[in-house]
Amino acid sequence: MDMTEKVALVTGGSSGIGQATARRLAQAGVKVGLLGLSEEGVYSSTEELQRAGYEILPLVSDVASATQMQQAVHHLVDKWDRLDIVFANAGINGVWAPIEELTAEDWDKTLNVNLRGTFLTVKYTAPYLKKQGGSIIITASVNGTRMFSNTGATAYACSKAGQVALAKMIALELAEYEVRVNVICPGAIETEIEKSTERRDLDKIEEPVEYPEGAIPLTDGAPGQPDQVAELVYFLASDAASHITGTEIWIDGGQSLLQG
Repeated sequence: MDMTEKVALVTGGSSGIGQATARRLAQAGVKVGLLGLSEEGVYSSTEELQRAGYEILPLVSDVASATQMQQAVHHLVDKWDRLDIVFANAGINGVWAPIEELTAEDWDKTLNVNLRGTFLTVKYTAPYLKKQGGSIIITASVNGTRMFSNTGATAYACSKAGQVALAKMIALELAEYEVRVNVICPGAIETEIEKSTERRDLDKIEEPVEYPEGAIPLTDGAPGQPDQVAELVYFLASDAASHITGTEIWIDGGQSLLQG
């Protein structure tokens, strides 16, 4: 199927990896529903892409809200009458702290956005994907999947491990409908997510480890770029990945192999 006939939903689409992916899909002719929590961010990103001539639908929604996500998906399908690609990318780093200092509220907020939000995104889009087949791509992380040395990132790592389990369960469930479900696991990528990370007293529990040549072997410590991740998402969304499902792909320049 030609990519110009396809419709995509990108959550966390107003910045970083989501914004880069929305642009990459749109460049291929895909119609994109760009979903985010910030009205200002969503409309600013939408207008930027629309000025470039791309078909973008702004969707302001909280991925952790069942009502809002259901309404957003209905709005998208009402406009373009189909859905082929879902990039469940919205997420937060949340609070990183020693276990006794991590509050139940800290835990709930991280799990609600990252894991519940992914579940709701998949739940409300699956019926439309099943009509003609499609691709779901979930943004997890090196944390909780192949790297466990970021001490204190317990809630975040658990939410990311949960996303992988969710993807594998759903990949099998949706296989008969030709819906593929895969997970990308980025390492350090140059985005704004670090600004929302709250670190508390990590010096009390961190192991004193040094990486003399930089933490990312492939780039001598330099982080990856959102556009590099967008290319991976585009591949998994395309027919070139037609036989790939239930799989994690790490995109980290070897970071998790060194730091795992």
